Amino acid sequence: MITGKTKPVALLGWPVEHSFSPAMQNAAFRYLGLDYVYLPLAVKPDDLGAAIAGLKAMGFAGANVTIPHKVAVMAHLDALDDTARMVGAVNTIVIEDGRTAGHNTDAAAFIAALAAAGVKPNGKRVVLLGAGGAARAVAAGLIHNNAAWVTVVARNEDKAAALAASFAADYKTISSSPWLAGELSRHLADCDIIINCTPVGMWPNSHEMPDIEWKKLNPRAVVCDLIYNPNETRFLHEAARRGHQTVGGVGMLVEQGALAFTLWTGREAPREVMAGSLKQRLHELTVL
Repeated sequence: MITGKTKPVALLGWPVEHSFSPAMQNAAFRYLGLDYVYLPLAVKPDDLGAAIAGLKAMGFAGANVTIPHKVAVMAHLDALDDTARMVGAVNTIVIEDGRTAGHNTDAAAFIAALAAAGVKPNGKRVVLLGAGGAARAVAAGLIHNNAAWVTVVARNEDKAAALAASFAADYKTISSSPWLAGELSRHLADCDIIINCTPVGMWPNSHEMPDIEWKKLNPRAVVCDLIYNPNETRFLHEAARRGHQTVGGVGMLVEQGALAFTLWTGREAPREVMAGSLKQRLHELTVL
């Protein structure tokens, strides 16, 4: 029951109706008996500053931030953690004593999802497909966890080069490569982990997948996809068919939410409850 003592947490985005986070976070609050409620709020880009001020004024405990506000919100916050500065984006806000602190849990969430699958990036050779915000967060996590090298590959070669260059001054293990058959294949043969950080294959275009030469991919490579809807993308299905270990996007979404949950509440998140809620929601969508 929501009362005047209930601590609200927001999801700020435009739009937000597609998000699975409200179901996942509210299930976690109920399970632990915490008097919190998670509310999706559609905020137009021009209203973002006013929305942040409103959260502070109304006593919100914090918020998640999603597309298209992850970068723009940084200018409206009182403080940023080191990962948010490195990634250049915020996905979680904590509000305490009237001050807002921006965090980025995406990088740590991806590493945790890998660990849950028994995969450690330390010393591994990694290919990132895509050069957007998700790829940037994953790259930061891999670099911090001592990947041997990270190669960013994108259709937009300038964007891939810019992402790699933004880290390269401090980390010499990251570079970019064109998405050309010969160039990409050379990296596929050597890599230990390949990660799809693009939206290719996301519902409703689940018949699509990134175009790679599967025969050139290291047969022992772990194949990852950040997409969580569908749970098993065509990219992961093809990888599994060829005998590769696969890691899907559900684990990262749960970890991202769990880390945010702890930042807001100070409590360990009930990950199994959160994962169960998310998988139930995905199942409901597949049978509609």
